[in-house]
Amino acid sequence: MEQIFGALLIMVLRMFDVSLGTFRTILVVQAKKYFAAGVGFLEVLIWIFAMRYVFNNIDNTFNLFGYALGFSLGNIIGITLEEKVALGYVQVNIISMHFAEQIANELRKAKFGVTILPAEGGSGGMSLIVILIRRRDLPKAKKIIDAIDHKSFMTVQHSRPYRGFIHGSRK
Repeated sequence: MEQIFGALLIMVLRMFDVSLGTFRTILVVQAKKYFAAGVGFLEVLIWIFAMRYVFNNIDNTFNLFGYALGFSLGNIIGITLEEKVALGYVQVNIISMHFAEQIANELRKAKFGVTILPAEGGSGGMSLIVILIRRRDLPKAKKIIDAIDHKSFMTVQHSRPYRGFIHGSRK
């Protein structure tokens, strides 16, 4: 019974430290160095406790499986939680063959800043709609766009604003 408890303890510790590692990576990419440092401290501290237990009980094969399972589950949990928190900004580019003005107007009604650029494609002239929004607002923007033109072409890139005002961030 003690062997199983130890493996479960290792698994839980690994789930926590790997989940924290996911957040830390996102914070590093977004240049939030002090938050990343704090999360990294907790991540490594938890990892050291898990490893100490593994090495003190290295002959228990269950511990090794607990370590590997905790790592796997930690990745799933960390990514799932990060998607829910949705830190940062994204740039959404939308190409709609016939509904660009309507999409832009509806996005503006929803308080999104919208830029329309003239574009030339293989089938002729069109418009490129560009919005820079918080990641957590992406589902709302997609819903508006899809309700008007579910065949529109959309790309989403992570974005780190450098300077200036992002329309809608003061809603």
